[in-house]
Amino acid sequence: MGQRSVFVGTNPIGSARCRGGLPSARLRKDDPVVNEAMHTTEVPRERALLVGIERGAADWPIEQSLIELERLVDTAGAEVVGSVSQRLKTPNARTFIGKGKVVEVAAAAQALSADIVVFDDELTPTQQSNLERELGSESKGGRRGIKIIDRTALILDIFALHATSREGRLQVRLAQNQYLLPRLRGMWAHLAAGRMGGGVGSRFGEGESQLEVDRRMVRKRIGQIRSELKKVQNERATQRKARLDSGMYRIALAGYTNAGKSSLINRLTDAEVLAYDKLFATLDSTTRRLVLPEGRELVITDTVGFIQKLPTTLIEAFKSTLDEIVNADLILHVVDSSAPQREAQMRAVSDVLTQIGAQDIPQLVVYNKTDLLNGEEMVGLTARYPQALQVSAQTGEGIDSLLARIEQTANATSQLLRVLLPFAQGALVRLAHERCSVRSESYTEEGTLLTVQVPQMLVSRFEPYRT
Repeated sequence: MGQRSVFVGTNPIGSARCRGGLPSARLRKDDPVVNEAMHTTEVPRERALLVGIERGAADWPIEQSLIELERLVDTAGAEVVGSVSQRLKTPNARTFIGKGKVVEVAAAAQALSADIVVFDDELTPTQQSNLERELGSESKGGRRGIKIIDRTALILDIFALHATSREGRLQVRLAQNQYLLPRLRGMWAHLAAGRMGGGVGSRFGEGESQLEVDRRMVRKRIGQIRSELKKVQNERATQRKARLDSGMYRIALAGYTNAGKSSLINRLTDAEVLAYDKLFATLDSTTRRLVLPEGRELVITDTVGFIQKLPTTLIEAFKSTLDEIVNADLILHVVDSSAPQREAQMRAVSDVLTQIGAQDIPQLVVYNKTDLLNGEEMVGLTARYPQALQVSAQTGEGIDSLLARIEQTANATSQLLRVLLPFAQGALVRLAHERCSVRSESYTEEGTLLTVQVPQMLVSRFEPYRT
């Protein structure tokens, strides 16, 4: 079976910083490098070695997958110093990579002074436990201790770093505990021979192992977090129901992480949603009011970005946030048009939409960041995807066309009515302006005469005054 290795020398990918992320050694007096001119303190970043496998015909070539993993590591606050890959049809059940490759990874980690080895897939508890022993999670034989983490743990770490709302933090903690529970055995292997409650007076029973105690504690914590999260979700459900009852047309942004969703909602609504050129810069869903050119008001929600190999624990934990997509009338699938893996990213997003049951909701594909393409690339994009919209949230190019398409799509689910509203029905006139699209308006002795595009949910409110 063929195999390949890729070694990259020391390659700092960002300035050192004192942020959280991957577990770091505690700050010591001799650690900081003090820049007297700038009066800043820098802490050396942890050094990470990446490991991945190439399965042959796949959406993501191993080189591109490891590049994305490097960005994740950088976002978490560590520094990538090298990478190793192997061609395998299926992962090794015991150690994910082959036995010989494990030896190679150990040598590379030692040579590059790596603190962490990051695997580009989710490891099973057995694989992680075996790798901890093989690669030396504890220093033995003079070898440096090395942490072993997988892609899922890395993403959970980033989510913990970026979660700001109470709901977001609870969702991350739930996913972390669900991830931790099946891995406790390996973490407590060194206590396998020890027992709590043993000794004189208790030899009639084995007592309770530390592992069993910790499992019970983690299960209890999962229950507590779910209970807290349920309260927050009920509040969100109440807000969502109010929007549903209002008859307002609902739009949800979905897309690969860093596709520019937050920048797009800022451009469309003049909002101030956090927007950084980082993976998972924002996790908490944000809902804003969007006013169309004809005056109709809609609501538009920015949601957490997707990624390939998105952990199922995250999908479950973020269910209430993802429900904003499931309950939308229209999904704007935002795509980074400049991304080398654009097609694979689109398929990854479609896969997650299917997992959460949103595959049948009408979608508009929006190619963002077109300002990063040259003329030839723009022509090719148009020829390949003639129905897609091309915009730049950065420059505003194409935004008017996007708004026009949204308006056209929203109006397709409504009815055009001609109504005469008595002057006593001023609330309905306001409703027409806020929730509908008013085509014409005039005044008669009997009241206000309107030609209005009415969402299906509100038709019954205007039907008695139809002329």
